[in-house]
Amino acid sequence: MTFDHSRPARVAHEELRYLLLAAQREGSRRLGESLRHLGLTPAQAEVLDVLAGHQPVTLAALGRLLVCEQGSPSRLVDSLVQRDLVSRVPHEQDKRAVLIELTDAGRSLAAQLGEATGRLTAEMAGRLSAADIGTLTGLLHTLLEGTDVAQAIRSRFPR
Repeated sequence: MTFDHSRPARVAHEELRYLLLAAQREGSRRLGESLRHLGLTPAQAEVLDVLAGHQPVTLAALGRLLVCEQGSPSRLVDSLVQRDLVSRVPHEQDKRAVLIELTDAGRSLAAQLGEATGRLTAEMAGRLSAADIGTLTGLLHTLLEGTDVAQAIRSRFPR
């Protein structure tokens, strides 16, 4: 698809905004479907995924690594603690702080995330060439530059 340069910029900008929102909505819907059999929401799955690669972390550090959840992830962590998927352990150096880490059940479920989300990721990536993926990724980094979520992306996916 090519860009129609004869359209007013305002229309093109609105279309871009709606395309981004639609892609996010469709991605969230499909991600939710792929996680349903695991009994996880996309936000819960993201916490397990982050912890699988960065544990143990403080609640504040976890919040800085999350892309899908804004603000404090304490309620999200509470729901995972109740399901015995994550635990809170005392911080050895800072007695006021608590570290969040996966339990054995959480590690097992986190290991299943790749299979549950892999088909969706492969299907999305399969619609684009490697060059398109590089271009789109670069453009999205540019759009997000200067935002909190940009830092979370950089922390999770260092270049």
